[in-house]
Amino acid sequence: MAKTGRILFFLIIYFLASLQVFGDDLEHLAVFSDPAQIWGDGIERTIEEAYRACFKTKIIGSRIMNLRLPFSENNERNILSDLSWELIAGGKGSPSELWPVIDEILGSQDFDYYVKTLSENYEQVIIFDMPGKSWKSSRNIYDIARMKNGAYQGLPHRPHVYKHGKGIDEADVYNYLYCIGYTGIDCSGFVWYVLSYIAEQNGFDLGRALHRSMGIPRGSDPAWYAGTSFFGSQNRQLMMVPDRIKNLRPADIILFRGPRGVMSHSAIIQSIDFEKGIIRYLQSTDEAPLLERGVHESFIYFDPEKTDISLSDTELKWTQQRQAPFPGEKPSPFSDDGKRYRAYPESGGGRVVGLRFLQN
Repeated sequence: MAKTGRILFFLIIYFLASLQVFGDDLEHLAVFSDPAQIWGDGIERTIEEAYRACFKTKIIGSRIMNLRLPFSENNERNILSDLSWELIAGGKGSPSELWPVIDEILGSQDFDYYVKTLSENYEQVIIFDMPGKSWKSSRNIYDIARMKNGAYQGLPHRPHVYKHGKGIDEADVYNYLYCIGYTGIDCSGFVWYVLSYIAEQNGFDLGRALHRSMGIPRGSDPAWYAGTSFFGSQNRQLMMVPDRIKNLRPADIILFRGPRGVMSHSAIIQSIDFEKGIIRYLQSTDEAPLLERGVHESFIYFDPEKTDISLSDTELKWTQQRQAPFPGEKPSPFSDDGKRYRAYPESGGGRVVGLRFLQN
């Protein structure tokens, strides 16, 4: 008994020591994960904090996944459907609004069945019905063969996804949240959220401050009125920023023009490293590689000795690739963000603006 007692005593000591080491590791990780360790206490850190709130780590189907807020825009996919559907918060919700909804979706019986279906060891095609908020699995050999041979059978409101029987991954979770959950954030909703977060950290309410100048009806959510059309407007709260690299600052907004000459996409600059020649900007879009759809970071590389060149200069390297939201769908007409920024030069191409209120 004495020997057993001594062994137990040493096991307890070892266990307590392990807890101390584990606690030290957690403390170290907490410090390492603090945005201030990389970005200091400036606006870059604030933007990074807002960005990180768009991500959550979950265990799904026995896999650890780093989930991001999906992209979601009203009326994006109902062009061939007689039905329409409303997105959660209209694609303008903040992370604090959207994550509780997503947590509920991921805890549903239907999502659990979806995980089990994708975890079965056989080829299949997942067919989503967005208006009906439903999905089904097809093991029809012709459906599978068409998908594998590039003969896509889906429609905008009925995406088809080929699965090879190797379990669920982050892209599959995104597909479910997007097609069934109706949840996510669109490009301008994301930019507005980041700007609002910056304002909040400095002690003021951006929506209330711009309420009158934006023509927002009393009691309405300002996020619904801060679309890309607002950032591309002549509103006196916005200031044009000459898009030469030397003029750019964190929180400036990059605007991409659409085919009718109007601004159709927006992103926000997080940092400019003038020594290494790197611009990091953040955006939410589904025209991206599968695992980047939704909120993600993007980069522009430039020669630190040439900061007088424009963002439209072909010498810059924009690394962000643009791909179809679902494999098999019609791809973007632009292979990367740089080509998109330079597009429609007859209408002025892309441009950069800043929110005047944040400059004061």
